[in-house]
Amino acid sequence: MTSVLDRLRAGEVIVGDGSYVFTLEKRGYVKVGKFTPESACEHPDAVKQLAIEFARAGADVTQTFTYGSTEGMLEYCDYTPEQINQSACDIAWQVATDKKTMVAGGITQTKSYTYQDVKDKQLVQKEILQNAAILIKNKVDFIILEYFRNVEEIVWAIECLKDCNKPLFASLCIGPRGDSAGVDPGECAVRMARAGADVVGANCLFDPFVNLTVLKKMKKRLDEEKISTFLMSQPLGFMCPDGGRYGYCDLEEFPYALEPRVLTRWEVRRWARAAYQAGVRYIGGCCGFEPYHIRAIAEELAPERGRLPEGSDKSDYDLATMKKICESYSGKADVETQYGMRKCCPDFWLKMEPATGRPRSAALSSVNDPEIKMDG
Repeated sequence: MTSVLDRLRAGEVIVGDGSYVFTLEKRGYVKVGKFTPESACEHPDAVKQLAIEFARAGADVTQTFTYGSTEGMLEYCDYTPEQINQSACDIAWQVATDKKTMVAGGITQTKSYTYQDVKDKQLVQKEILQNAAILIKNKVDFIILEYFRNVEEIVWAIECLKDCNKPLFASLCIGPRGDSAGVDPGECAVRMARAGADVVGANCLFDPFVNLTVLKKMKKRLDEEKISTFLMSQPLGFMCPDGGRYGYCDLEEFPYALEPRVLTRWEVRRWARAAYQAGVRYIGGCCGFEPYHIRAIAEELAPERGRLPEGSDKSDYDLATMKKICESYSGKADVETQYGMRKCCPDFWLKMEPATGRPRSAALSSVNDPEIKMDG
């Protein structure tokens, strides 16, 4: 199989997969609060089914379900990180073998950095290497370092993995103001690239359009420094322009009432096109990105990719089905409001501002320190 970097160098846009912890929580396999991946051992068939759905939706990548699978993050868990990571690799390779996807080994922020007052580089790198060991043993195609809040920590992670002979993707969960120490997104991108990351970008915490603002800042600074690297984007599946420094986690609705903020497939298509035009070539999703959202990415970029996803056999991606239905009901007053010809036009859906159906629902929440000022 052609490597992910060779495919990117050839100009291909790679579609990543989407939400595991949030989606599996809704399906009854992950507990809110912990958001840890022991279901890879407890319910491997559930994890595998979701991975199959992402692949069918058009994902080129099957990522190991190893979010937060480090010793410090797995308190009160009946499984060790090694057991979880091995099961997650087994699941990913089963799906990848059947669906011809690439396997990405996921590694997230460490307890050694996130929850300790003193940031010890050796402890952080020890934790990273422990997580990477099973991924490398299982011959993942590449490694994604993701959900890091601080560029210092992810640089330490890149440095200790750059000799592992695997392509390294580095993704921070940051907004336009930068990382948790206030380092600007552009500077973050430069530091990650110089440390040895092959692909840099941002994931989680913020919605696709806020995330895209971050990616544009990264690209601008990389271009100014004449650093050539690929960009990746895997944002939230929830609209949250009103989020705080910790994005949607600062919203009153987090984590039990986020459903009204779920992206429509057309919002995903609009963002995927904008991300591609901005130069992003690895496009996927994080928490809240369901398989149909991934399918929307793959369908929007089908002209560039030269193919539709397998799941498009059940998708009205070009509105041809809608057009047939609307034509058959044309002039019939009792159903024409349901299937009016205006619904056959992509612009109708792309420009839609969906209602919530809740008369007292506010458009935005109020947080103490919003990442983006919404005044005016």
